[in-house]
Order: sequence, then structure tokens, then C-alpha cells
Amino acid sequence: MNTPLRLLVNGSRGRMGCAILDCAAADPGVVVSTALDVGDDLAAALGDCDAVIDFSHHSVTGSVADACAGAGRTLVIGTTGQSDPDRARVASAAASIPIVFAPNFSVGVNALFWLTRKAAEILGPGFDLEVVEMHHRLKKDAPSGTARRLGEILAEVRKLSYETDTRHGRVGITGERTPHEIGMHSLRGGDVVGDHTVVFAENGERLELSHKASSRQTFASGAIRAAKWAWGRTPGLYDMEDVLGLR
Repeated sequence: MNTPLRLLVNGSRGRMGCAILDCAAADPGVVVSTALDVGDDLAAALGDCDAVIDFSHHSVTGSVADACAGAGRTLVIGTTGQSDPDRARVASAAASIPIVFAPNFSVGVNALFWLTRKAAEILGPGFDLEVVEMHHRLKKDAPSGTARRLGEILAEVRKLSYETDTRHGRVGITGERTPHEIGMHSLRGGDVVGDHTVVFAENGERLELSHKASSRQTFASGAIRAAKWAWGRTPGLYDMEDVLGLR
């Protein structure tokens, strides 16, 4: 019988951390060896785990990646909103350990990423591109990491820059919509787990691709799946499309 993968869950008292603990308890392939949150000593606990799932806060992503790299532990990062320097620290850590760094661990959302790319390639430059996302009132970053990734995919296909060609909302006399912009709109309210829609609009027709999450369990099970997949892999920076074989 295979030995269960020993998980360290960082951010265990948050909404996603609690969901990870619930999913892990029902999965015979893993066991939670340590559950940490704010104020706990991550470095001291790394010796008792095989892999770390981090759903704590984007401000500590860099230090978590550094610690895992130093201890040789597989890392799954589920937080979003990281700065470019912190993303660089993650990439550096991935030279020595396998890291799955994904904006969304839902299988359905990663299918949405794939479908968005294919639709953008098929429909061509005549369609205007807009992304709309909605989350609960407590979410701190905007747009969501998933919405940003959708925008990045659209920018990649159109050979645009996400940073300079994304229009975050519109107000006042904005003038006519330019053909090269990607609209990005963030809604916040209630307890919405996560809704994302990509709109392709042309004269006479419109295509919309949507995903709506009603439970955090889908993200938690995906993160655990990612940890199982990454454990023992060659060091590198991976995402859920790698985990699901969608490359």
C-alpha cells in the first residue's frame, strides 16, 4: 500500500484552508501532517511534510517559496495578487523544487482557460474581448487571479500586452472602443464563490464562455490533486494545465 502524501496546509484557518482540510480528511491518498496560520513557524514545520499547499496571503508568497526551496519541499500556491518581484522569487525557487502556481485549481476553470484560447484563435481579431468576474464582498484583490489569467490568454492570442492593453472598467467620456483593448470588469458582493465570463462580441453575434463556482471544495480538491501530481516531479514552475494534461 502506498504511503499517503504528507501535506502542510498554510493558511489553514482561512476559507480555502478549511476547505483543504475537509477534502484532505476524505482523501486516503493524503494526510495533513501540519496545519499552520498567521504567527506559526513554517520553517520549523517543513521537516514533517512532503508538500506544502499555501492559501495564506500573497504578501508571504515569496518567503514561503524561499523556505520550501531551502527544505526541498514541493509547493502548491493558491493565493493571487502577487507583485512582480514575488513572482520572480517563485520562479527562482522553482529551479530547485516543483511548484504548481495557478490562479485557479478548479478543473472547470482550467477547461475555461483552454476554451478561451481556442475561441480567440478561431474567432479572430474582428471580435471585441471583455472579461467579467464576480466574487464575495470579502475578496481583497481585483481583478481576480482567474480573470487576470483569462485576460493574459486573450492578450497572448492577439499579441497584445496585458499590462497596457487591458481597460479596467469604463467611466465618463471614454470615446469609442478601440479594437485592441481587453475590457476587464470586477463585481463584488454577497458570498459569491467565483463567477467568470469571457465575452466575444462582433456585429450581429456574441459568444460567451462562463464558469460559475458554487463551492470551494472544487478548488480544494484541485489543489490536493496538484500536490499529488507535483510530488517527485522534476523541479520547475507548473500550473493546472500541466496537472490536467491540457498543454
